[in-house]
Amino acid sequence: MVVWLNGTLVAEPALDPTDRGFTLGDGLFETIRVTQGQPRHLDRHLARLTEGCRVLRLPLPHDEAAIGQAIADLLEAAALTEATLRLTLTRGPAPRGVLPPARPTPTLLISIAPAPPPPGPARLIVATVTRRNEHSPLSRLKSLNYLDNILARQEAADRGADDSVLLNSQGRVADTTIACLFAQIGGTIVTPPVAEGALPGIGRSLALAAGVGIERPILPDELRRARAIVLVNSLGVRPVIALDETNIAPCDALTAAVRRGLEGE
Repeated sequence: MVVWLNGTLVAEPALDPTDRGFTLGDGLFETIRVTQGQPRHLDRHLARLTEGCRVLRLPLPHDEAAIGQAIADLLEAAALTEATLRLTLTRGPAPRGVLPPARPTPTLLISIAPAPPPPGPARLIVATVTRRNEHSPLSRLKSLNYLDNILARQEAADRGADDSVLLNSQGRVADTTIACLFAQIGGTIVTPPVAEGALPGIGRSLALAAGVGIERPILPDELRRARAIVLVNSLGVRPVIALDETNIAPCDALTAAVRRGLEGE
């Protein structure tokens, strides 16, 4: 597997065992869809990454032009035009201890995989094992610490579902473990605000910018009564057909509207 690591294409990458991304989850990541050889919405992904760096006080060791060239080189080396990219940024190697070094040497890794087939409709549960802390700045970041999401995803698998809806500390809907959601409740399409713990997803922001829906808090019982629900992330749009024990009819119109927003049509 060829990856781009700290400025070089390598076939057998080696990471320092003292890297804080490994020892403490001290870092960020972005998942980017590639279609026809082009990374989609790269500027938005890098803007979110840059904001995460600001919050964590984590230097980004390469500028947008260098990262764009790195992606182009990796796509050429992998001979892929339909793919999924992952940018992983850590604070880099450091001595033991929680406090970051004053002058870190960040690690930037870009990896690539063939694009997965489109997933089928999703069955959801409302997670009971954990909740999203909407008061934490980490709720707005794509951080390397995904343990809450992992716990909720394991619960979904244990209960025969595809994903879990994460509630916030007030018991309202935030998002799922890997996607933001839009729901048609009554005659209105809604999505939870970022202040409720929803990740500021790229697909979510594109759909909202295209006029698909509004932001407002959502209660779990409202979501269960929704006429339609769709999940959206950078890799695509997925209709929901069940939430806990409630079946939900897929809505082609809602799915199409969110997909148009994601595609920028």
